[in-house]
Amino acid sequence: MKAITQQAVGGPEVLVVSEVDRPTPLPTEVLVRVHAAGVNPVDWKTRAGGGMAGVLGEPPFTLGWDVSGVVEEVGFGVTTVKPGDEVYGMPWFPRAASAYAEYVTAPSRQFALKPTTLTHVEAAALPLAVLTAWQALVDTAHVEAGQRVLVHAAAGGVGHLAVQIAKAKGAHVIGTSSAEKHGFLRSIGADEVVDYRTTRFEDVVSDVDVVIDLVGGDNAIRSVKTLKPGGLLVAIPSGLQDGVAEAAVKAGVRSTPFLVEPDGAALAEIAALVDAGKIRVEIEAVLPLADAGKAHELGEAGRSTGKIVLSVVG
Repeated sequence: MKAITQQAVGGPEVLVVSEVDRPTPLPTEVLVRVHAAGVNPVDWKTRAGGGMAGVLGEPPFTLGWDVSGVVEEVGFGVTTVKPGDEVYGMPWFPRAASAYAEYVTAPSRQFALKPTTLTHVEAAALPLAVLTAWQALVDTAHVEAGQRVLVHAAAGGVGHLAVQIAKAKGAHVIGTSSAEKHGFLRSIGADEVVDYRTTRFEDVVSDVDVVIDLVGGDNAIRSVKTLKPGGLLVAIPSGLQDGVAEAAVKAGVRSTPFLVEPDGAALAEIAALVDAGKIRVEIEAVLPLADAGKAHELGEAGRSTGKIVLSVVG
């Protein structure tokens, strides 16, 4: 099969099309014919030697965790899906899923039936980003109706899904982004928007129950000031950096690092919300598998609204 491999860490140019052996599913695993693979910031960070490079080990390896495709074969014991089922998932994270390829194998319960209203390209844009938002808001912060939620980088891949999930849970949602993306944020349910380029958000936002920080750096410490007593800061891009936990304790609020995990059951719940029209995914660009390097260049520019996807079939 064809896959995108890299023999060394480096820039986008290290991503090349290769012929590799097609994997075989072990008991409880499924073989999925990949129709589309999502591209995420962790992908280009890992390619360059950061991100999950320490987990994957030395190259060669194949990047990618977001998958949408069709079950081709099931291993012994699989009962949740069958050959021919359309599925989506984020298998194996943070270990290698090798999703930039024509086939992947993974435990069947790390997949779910894809939303029926979405194409494979749209579904492939969801898993890692939507599970990050879901697990941060629902499983970690336990967001409830009437709470105030601040989402940083709200127009990005994770951010625009976090806005919609928080809204679906009945929260009042505040999003930070550049001014040109405010209309988009309002269209997906943001109640308030702040232009981070012209306004210090901590000067205009207060009494927040939950902050989803997708920026990192001093953004997290500044976010502590917006929380009400007992509120929670979920620090996603790089965990709790120096001084954040201490600042939170001093302010009487909570803070936690976060890393997403595979979760087929949550993806099934999310698929129902997607099909009910409560969550939609924004696609910035779709490129063929062979253009994985170009997809990384686009993502690393940092100006995307929504997600970048590699089309593998069609």
